[in-house]
Amino acid sequence: MSDVMHVHGGAPLTGAITVRGAKNFVSKAMVASLLGEGPSELRNVPGIRDVEIVRDLLELHGVRVDRDDRAGVLRLDPTDVESAHVADIDAHAGSSRIPILFCGPLLHRLGEAFIPDLGGCRIGDRPINFHLDILRQFGAVVDKRENGIHITAPRRLQGTKIALPYPSVGATEQLLLTAVRAEGLTELAGAAIEPEIMDLINVLQKMGAIISVDTDRVIRIEGVDRLEGYRHTSLPDRIEAASWASAALATGGDIDVLGARQPEMTAFLNTFRKVGGGFEVHDDGIRFFHPGHELSSIVLETDVHPGFMTDWQQPLVVALTQATGLSIVHETVYENRFGFTDALRGMGATIQVYRECLGGHPCRFGQRNFYHSAVISGPTPLIAADIEVPDLRGGFSHLIAALAAKGTSRVAGIGLIDRGYENFTDKLAALGADFDRD
Repeated sequence: MSDVMHVHGGAPLTGAITVRGAKNFVSKAMVASLLGEGPSELRNVPGIRDVEIVRDLLELHGVRVDRDDRAGVLRLDPTDVESAHVADIDAHAGSSRIPILFCGPLLHRLGEAFIPDLGGCRIGDRPINFHLDILRQFGAVVDKRENGIHITAPRRLQGTKIALPYPSVGATEQLLLTAVRAEGLTELAGAAIEPEIMDLINVLQKMGAIISVDTDRVIRIEGVDRLEGYRHTSLPDRIEAASWASAALATGGDIDVLGARQPEMTAFLNTFRKVGGGFEVHDDGIRFFHPGHELSSIVLETDVHPGFMTDWQQPLVVALTQATGLSIVHETVYENRFGFTDALRGMGATIQVYRECLGGHPCRFGQRNFYHSAVISGPTPLIAADIEVPDLRGGFSHLIAALAAKGTSRVAGIGLIDRGYENFTDKLAALGADFDRD
């Protein structure tokens, strides 16, 4: 399929689409299957590129993976887990950062693990030092080599106490996947408590893990000798749901997002309502629609859960270009997430970015020379342009802008969106979008 899309914008998106399991959970639940002594079954799995990457990596390590695409069901049997060749891991991982999370389970099963140079979206540093430090504290030996990192466990990993300086989602996932079969008690202070983390804890508990979560972001894990397989249905993708909601607002449309759930989206729904967007929660999902009158400018600060999610920020910024007045967005999670606004300015948006912490409390980026605040002045009509997709969420945001703009936009690098948005071109067609993708 072509990596270029020609979008003929200017018309509202209307209709119904369905979101399935969360990208940020499903891949981690797939990795967790390595810890079980028996097969696992994961349901509500989306057909996205990230799932294919993890499936390929699991198969490289001897896991048998059977998939029912229509039903969205994966069956994973780790009975014959084995080491994979370095070159194969590198070739299949590509730019994905998921191999780092294989380390804990592989250390328990095989006593060693290897991860290639890690890629990922260009939205900030996203260092892996948290991951490596965690593995070392469990007793693993980390050997950095030219082509990646080789990690070994000379003896059984030992429980430990760890305090994160920032509630990193990836580091919390790493600890959970490592601690559940380590010997003794593990305590993590400053943990991330995103819904996807909690669902991963649900999976691990089904497998036989003993995990408690305190209200002060402390997670405690009592290591066990053995874990079984699991049967689990993934929570829906709250990022995709919010992306379509922002598309409805930006294009003046009306989109019923089937599969979306209110509990995981409380912060987004509150903000959506402040902007002036309409929504209706029903048994099968959430309907998002433009109210038919002027949108309101807002002051917004991203934060870790239960705050406003950083992945919601980019698509909403596109909608804010159509709001009346000055909106201020302060990004506190990723330091370089406003690079996508360059393309929006080229389409007629009035957006300025600043190094200062605007509209909220000072954050960890305030003294580090990062452009992490934005002021959006609107409403400004958007005009078609040639766009290069920079990353997954920024790319979908550019697509929303192209759909809202008058004229025909050429959007290149569209394949990045396949990483996290299932069948998005089919969904666009169902919503009445006018586009061409060979």
